[in-house]
Amino acid sequence: MGAEQTLEALQRRMMQQLKTQHHETAPLDARLLLEHASGLSSTDLAMQAKQEAGAMLIHDAQALVALRLTGMPVAKIIGHKEFWGRRFHVSPAVLDPRPDSETLIEAALALLPEDKALRLIDLGTGSGCLLLTLLAERPLARGLGVDKSRAALSLARRNAHFLDLNLGLRRRVALRHGDWLHGVNATADMIIANPPYIESGAIDRLDRDVRLFDPRLALDGGSDGIGPYHALIAPSFQCLTGGGHLLLEIGVTQAEAISALMAAAGFADISLRQDLARRDRVLIGRKPS
Repeated sequence: MGAEQTLEALQRRMMQQLKTQHHETAPLDARLLLEHASGLSSTDLAMQAKQEAGAMLIHDAQALVALRLTGMPVAKIIGHKEFWGRRFHVSPAVLDPRPDSETLIEAALALLPEDKALRLIDLGTGSGCLLLTLLAERPLARGLGVDKSRAALSLARRNAHFLDLNLGLRRRVALRHGDWLHGVNATADMIIANPPYIESGAIDRLDRDVRLFDPRLALDGGSDGIGPYHALIAPSFQCLTGGGHLLLEIGVTQAEAISALMAAAGFADISLRQDLARRDRVLIGRKPS
């Protein structure tokens, strides 16, 4: 058995191929793709590094590398992405869960007591990663996820079922087809949203991983990038209970404009949270009691 046929050598070769376009993520991408092709965990892959890869595995692994070299994100290739320590299914119908969004989770959990049966609404729920994570962390809470994409809602429902073990998520979450809060009569103690916030004219200049493989519906924020915020901030104020909070992910240059919209709608104590890269990421507003 030649060294070039081992799992270790195959992973190394995949990494070198990916480095031609994805320098920073090539080692991680190669490992995740090989795990997917082989069905092995990262631990098993390390323990079996000297074993022969086999012709079929080599073929399958190279096919995954070829997809990645087109710009397709790894999560879209393997069908799932880790977020807040849990695995979420993804598809071309939704944005991949991103580490930046964990800033919203941290901020929300700090405002959600563990011992209260609170009601949450997630606007533009996509994969459901935000809402389902909060419900998993707050077992007494119930939530409603709204999205105008039926394909996204189907995936969010799949994730709720997948994560249900010992969490009781299926009985605590409802998913609804709709356009932001139009037609939603429920009240909530917290509303969260990661709306589209890219200016329409800037989408064609995005990295191809995003431009070609993320749904435009989840990216396009209109001519100024804040169209969706105009549509959802005032209705959110009306749906929230007194003392309830609105948490919004935003683009890095949008804090001032969106803060003004929140203040005009009546929100108080508006504050900004930055992500780990120190970029403006989440705005929080409270409805006065």
